[in-house]
Amino acid sequence: MKLTTRGHYSVKALLDLSLQPNFGPASVNAIATRQTLPAPYLEKLLIDLRRAGLVRSTRGPQGGYQLAKNPSQISLGAILEAVGESIEPWVAEPDAQAEDWVTANLWQRLHQKLQEALHSISLEDLYFDARSWQAAQGSEASFVV
Repeated sequence: MKLTTRGHYSVKALLDLSLQPNFGPASVNAIATRQTLPAPYLEKLLIDLRRAGLVRSTRGPQGGYQLAKNPSQISLGAILEAVGESIEPWVAEPDAQAEDWVTANLWQRLHQKLQEALHSISLEDLYFDARSWQAAQGSEASFVV
């Protein structure tokens, strides 16, 4: 599986928000700068994530985006779905030969397992994985996802 830019940037943005003290708000420009993302594109993704109920926005000088839920309640699958990512299995033609049906069935089952895995990995899990990686790299490693 390969994440598109939409999926990758969305996960990076939400991981960045999970680092905010008390999960407080962060501006689009601050997130974009820390994660080296284009701010206009990030803004569009954050709007999709807000519509899906994963982030909320606050207006004003101290405003920005923040997580709408605890990181343990936000799955990788939910993030990807919020920005239109999908992993569709290969589907055999209705009158396909038996071996094609077997292949299609296999891909359908793999698709189901992949969906289950994506929804079982939380933002909190990714956060701890990233922190472990950072610790292994030493104190000079920055936290850019």
